[in-house]
Amino acid sequence: MPTKPPTPASTPGTTPPITPLLTREELDARLGGAARAWLDEALAEAEHAAAHENTDRPIGPLGVPPWELRYATAGRHCGPEHADSVRALLLVEACAALPTVTRLYEQGTAAERRAVLSALHLLDLGRSALPLVEDALRTNDTRLIAAAVGPYAATHLAPHDWRHAVLKCLFTGVPADAVDQLAPRCRGDAELARMLGDFAAERIAAGRRVPTDLTRVLDLTAPGPAAPTEES
Repeated sequence: MPTKPPTPASTPGTTPPITPLLTREELDARLGGAARAWLDEALAEAEHAAAHENTDRPIGPLGVPPWELRYATAGRHCGPEHADSVRALLLVEACAALPTVTRLYEQGTAAERRAVLSALHLLDLGRSALPLVEDALRTNDTRLIAAAVGPYAATHLAPHDWRHAVLKCLFTGVPADAVDQLAPRCRGDAELARMLGDFAAERIAAGRRVPTDLTRVLDLTAPGPAAPTEES
């Protein structure tokens, strides 16, 4: 397996806003004719691969299904602003299983890994893709971190790991709004409140700025019915 490309560090506070994934209809309305034709062919290849998953799957010149090559070049053909949405549609159409998703993440560029993370909640993977989320949360790439705390993490990260994910966002400057289901998961979480207080105290003692979002997240931990989550 090729070595994973290095993950570039991002400057805290410069994370671009999270762009919601577009549907096929929304993409068709935004793409030009050539891009739409390319997307039609790419999705047809992904659908064909899914239909032949247990038989003779079509393999491209690089030893992978043709749709996976399309996955890598989505930004070139459909524009970088639409690449995440196109890649998510390809993953869904191909019914991508964990080995494929893991390969695309591990061998992909930062943009390709971000698209995997953004699409995890659309795939039938259960908790099996949590290692990808955990890997992203160990990086300092704020765009990967923001994608990692999306709907999949909100559903599957255990409370202990989710709390540390929230702290990682605050530490790296990822906006709290990137954390899916932030309010319901924070509500009544006394342990998170304690961790936030300790983090703020450490910053103050070191003469460092306390992140603006910290007070807001701390306020959200006020007692109330907490949202159910999956435990480890």
